[in-house]
Amino acid sequence: MLITGPAGVGKSFLLSALGHAACRRSLRVRYDRLPRLLGEGRVAKQEGRWLVWLRGLSRWDLLLIDDWGFTTLTLAESQDLFEIVDDRYQARGLAIASQVPIDRWHALFPDPTLAEAILDRLIHGAHRVVIPGESMRKVLSLPTERDTTNITK
Repeated sequence: MLITGPAGVGKSFLLSALGHAACRRSLRVRYDRLPRLLGEGRVAKQEGRWLVWLRGLSRWDLLLIDDWGFTTLTLAESQDLFEIVDDRYQARGLAIASQVPIDRWHALFPDPTLAEAILDRLIHGAHRVVIPGESMRKVLSLPTERDTTNITK
């Protein structure tokens, strides 16, 4: 599942709700923000336990990745992400939430061939949810002093 939309519209909430629903069905679920997931993988490589870490990651029934596309990826991060996505492809669940529209995801990768390999596995056959609208943080925020100057008592 690929969930996209502007900041504050509920992508992370929906991703978490999906995870909760999967847990209620006794599935093993892991939630990570992409920068933290890749950072954890980088540390595993440095400590010589990359394959063990990758194997452990592949055992989760559902992997939820939030904050996809906040920054462009390095070549090493792209290669690591390919391994993660490829291990899950047609084997385990994967859901991603991103502010970046899917048609701009290629630009996040330094190598177009690697980008195509990753995105081909992610996009084709995925359920796509696009959440439009204004940030709920704006909509639900309290009125400011300036906003209340025209309110009559």
